[in-house]
Amino acid sequence: MLNQDIIREATRLTRSGQLVEATALLQRMLRGEKERGATAPTTGHPAPAAGMELPTIEAKANATEMRRPRRAAQPAVDVAQNLHGLGLGGALRRAPPSMADIVPDGARFVEGVYANAAGSRAYRLFIPGGYHGQAIPLVIMLHGCTQSPEDFAAGTRMNFIAEEQTCFVAYPAQRAEANQAKCWNWFRPADQQRGRGEPSLIAGITRQIMRDHSVDPERVYVAGLSAGAAAAAVMGSTYGDLYAAIGIHSGLACGAASDLPSALMAMKQGGGPEGMPSDGPPVPTIVFHGDRDTTVHSKNGARIVRQSLGGSRTKAKVHLGRVPGGHSYTRTVHTDAGGRGIFEHWEIHGAGHAWSGGSPAGSYTDPDGPDATREMLRFFLEHSLQQRRN
Repeated sequence: MLNQDIIREATRLTRSGQLVEATALLQRMLRGEKERGATAPTTGHPAPAAGMELPTIEAKANATEMRRPRRAAQPAVDVAQNLHGLGLGGALRRAPPSMADIVPDGARFVEGVYANAAGSRAYRLFIPGGYHGQAIPLVIMLHGCTQSPEDFAAGTRMNFIAEEQTCFVAYPAQRAEANQAKCWNWFRPADQQRGRGEPSLIAGITRQIMRDHSVDPERVYVAGLSAGAAAAAVMGSTYGDLYAAIGIHSGLACGAASDLPSALMAMKQGGGPEGMPSDGPPVPTIVFHGDRDTTVHSKNGARIVRQSLGGSRTKAKVHLGRVPGGHSYTRTVHTDAGGRGIFEHWEIHGAGHAWSGGSPAGSYTDPDGPDATREMLRFFLEHSLQQRRN
């Protein structure tokens, strides 16, 4: 079958509810395997009901992605083989992280729930020990597939860096009822629009925290990993008036996909349209991506930067560096006419699909990389909504 025939067949299978077969067919095509028939063989798992969405961001990690296997990212779910019930085996059944890995002494990690017409989502909120009612920044952190707020907080250690800088950090939790692998549904058109679907829920959580606590409205940010990173890109495109800057780690641009086939193509090849540019001034964006990421192709990182730049005229400066005993990296900084860095692209050489510089206490982390958490929060605090208006 020609590639376009395979995509048409995969689309037909998706619409008929045969998501496992559609995914297997597309994955075989992306591996360059020849098809013997119109459909790929089944995996031995029953297909999900027609209304169920297929998790698409976290595919099975390649063992060669990480430079040091003993410290490699935790393996992700193979969406074709483990879709039904997910069969989360091995490392994915790891014990939950301890509170000592999540919250520094003197701080709090409280629970909350937000609901609107699109549904409801629980979240965890980090309240730093230095908060005494003064207006402080807020960072929204969107986890990847199969992760939880606690797992994501432990892996990124964002709460510990936020404690140093006195910032709130919120972790919305995707529901298994919304996506079997708890992926944010970044690839669905209904979840790429302002005031609808998951963007309205994430924005609603943000605004609820701003009402309940003393948050500096000029310094609110959103970041994510993998499916969460793609969702963060959506939030930057749809709610640029709410978030002063965004952080995207191993993700895809908003509008890079509109259904399952285009999502898998974009993930594996960096294909698809350039995405949907946001209205108004560009949202400052920092991007991290490993150049050996076999789950989400590193071409997607460059695509995000191009989309973020839009028609802006910037000057680029390239910095080369290496973590002692770890990965080398290329950091490209785009500055505006005033010399302020408004876009950063960190390409991490030899890294796979994992949070750079993260802690082994959480899943999908690579301790050998530059510290994405510290650099991301540093970038965020350099930007405010007021600066964009000036």
